[in-house]
Amino acid sequence: MKRLILTIALVLGLSVAASAQNYAVVNSEKIFKSIEAYNAAITQLDELADGYQKQVDEKFAEVERLYNAYMARRSTLSAASQQANEENILKKEQEATEFQESLFGTEGELMKKRLELIQPIQKRVFEAIDKYAQQKGYDMVIDISQNATMLYYSDRVDHTDEIIESLK
Repeated sequence: MKRLILTIALVLGLSVAASAQNYAVVNSEKIFKSIEAYNAAITQLDELADGYQKQVDEKFAEVERLYNAYMARRSTLSAASQQANEENILKKEQEATEFQESLFGTEGELMKKRLELIQPIQKRVFEAIDKYAQQKGYDMVIDISQNATMLYYSDRVDHTDEIIESLK
């Protein structure tokens, strides 16, 4: 319900703002995909993520092997040995989880690499959009790439291709 009200308010706000101002529509996803360095960075990040995932999978597979081995011989172990095995398995699982977080978490290696590779490209694209908007006298630029509330727009106001050309 809140989302519906927010969507309606946003559409009304944009329509009021758009009627009073000069605006342009761009598709930032199309712009990014037109940049070779961005595509190369995404490919590099995907390959890095795949490698990291294999490392994480290996750690969790080791935990599973330990658990399965423990369960197979659990009935033959003393209570103290059972407890020691369980603690070891839990410790290994915690280590695997921490390792996964160190790679994929918000402060992880993949995020750091993403910022290193993508942020300069984003900055360049956003600066190009800003420069284009100022040169053409636009008061507002709307990005339609991921906006689920954009129900219709005319090709006349889509300036994506001009932004792509300005980046070349």
